Amino acid sequence: MSANPKRPDDIDDSSAPLIEHLAELRTRLIWSVLAFVVAMVLCYTVWNPIYNFLTRPICTALEGRGQECGLILLKLQEGFFVAIQISFLGGFVLAFPVIAYQMWRFVAPGLYRSEKAAFLPFLVASPAMMFLGAAFAYYVILPMAYDFFLGFQQGPMALPGDPGAEVENNALAGIVFQGSVSEYLTLTTKFILAFGISFQLPVALTLMGKAGLVSAEGLGSVRKYAVLVILVMAAIVTPPDVISQVVLFTVVYGLYEVSIQLVARIERRRAREEQEADV
Repeated sequence: MSANPKRPDDIDDSSAPLIEHLAELRTRLIWSVLAFVVAMVLCYTVWNPIYNFLTRPICTALEGRGQECGLILLKLQEGFFVAIQISFLGGFVLAFPVIAYQMWRFVAPGLYRSEKAAFLPFLVASPAMMFLGAAFAYYVILPMAYDFFLGFQQGPMALPGDPGAEVENNALAGIVFQGSVSEYLTLTTKFILAFGISFQLPVALTLMGKAGLVSAEGLGSVRKYAVLVILVMAAIVTPPDVISQVVLFTVVYGLYEVSIQLVARIERRRAREEQEADV
């Protein structure tokens, strides 16, 4: 036999009727929503420090050009909705471990013990890679992107330097950054989420390899198509800045190659276990 048959005691008791499963799902959803609401309220009380942290990349880019850092409110109620937007994002981040735990508690009773042992590492790796991608976007990509965007300014305020050049600069139609708080936070959030999701690639491919949906040989055979897809994604996610695109492409393609090696390792381990079972 190629594998040991699964015994009845290897699976948890999950023979509850449908109505009990729905009641369990409702309980898990209620706990998840409560965790999110509590985390959101906590973040609302400290939304100013979170705002200061999120605006550090643009402030650093502006200070490097000798400009003051300041974003404007275009609407009277925009400040309140900015606080809500920050609270929503921060609440989701804080509540994510609780939400993931509730999802795991709902799904786990229907899994074999071997499946639990295989799935649990991915449950831990997913938020870790999400955090790593978000940190990479915040500390590496955002400074380059915002410096690129600010390079389209012109005029005496946008081009600090020799005071003697101010008269010449006054003849130009000034283009000075006066960004909206809401638009800036939306753009920053998109960057962070895009890179966080991109860093899920090794987790997703390795999990698919564990389930037998993909193979290392198959991933290697479509490498040229993967390169094309990553290039297109880099052009869409990053601004038309060659440096940012090259950095994103290098990182994501490196993650793709790492995924191939991880899937190959899983296949070798599976083949070794099958050989041991046949003995």
